[in-house]
Amino acid sequence: MNLYNLIIQDKEEVSLNDVFLDSHNREQLVQLIKEHTYVKELQEYGLPVNNKILLQGNSGCGKTMTAKAVANALGKNILILNLSNIVSSRIGETSQNIKMIFDKAARERSVLFLDELDQIGKARGSDDKDVGEMRRLVNTLIQLIDYYPENALLMCATNHAEIIDTALIRRFQLKINYEMPSQEFLDQFYDNLLSKFPEDLRNIERQYGISFAEAKDYAFTVVKNALIRELETKIVEN
Repeated sequence: MNLYNLIIQDKEEVSLNDVFLDSHNREQLVQLIKEHTYVKELQEYGLPVNNKILLQGNSGCGKTMTAKAVANALGKNILILNLSNIVSSRIGETSQNIKMIFDKAARERSVLFLDELDQIGKARGSDDKDVGEMRRLVNTLIQLIDYYPENALLMCATNHAEIIDTALIRRFQLKINYEMPSQEFLDQFYDNLLSKFPEDLRNIERQYGISFAEAKDYAFTVVKNALIRELETKIVEN
């Protein structure tokens, strides 16, 4: 398996303003961007720069968009790797391929975004079928993270931080939590999302208790249906 074929080199330009974040998360990310903007100056004073970030929490709440926005703010290329797609039956091959990707990201000073970290970061010994190979894979990942250079940025995402090996969790200097949005926060999201449409298409029945991604899909589906009905009505009338 050639792991390079599984890298998503995303060119979508996303700013931090495009990501719906609570004030605490936004403050942490702004601080992170500033640290990497002034990395040389901070290093002159012997100050460490946070470059190993864990985004944890509910799916569809902005983790991937956050990574894209940070990369864009820093003018860095982003390499996106979904770890659920790359675990080979030959674990040694998986370890070697992951090392190649880390080396590539470090060499290019890219933002490396590992999605679904829990797929290979599970606690060592947590699975009855674990005969040592998966433990070695986790150990390899820990070593790669330990030696990842400060001038590159590693961002990992998981929906299940509770099953990840604690030694791996400790490697991340910054952990940012993503929770399901409140009704008030979703209303702000809907308002922003619908603002670009004509007024007659903005008045939709809103759903709550869902993620931002689910809200976006739902809202766009309702708007599309309403717009299509309007177009079909005009055709019949003509």
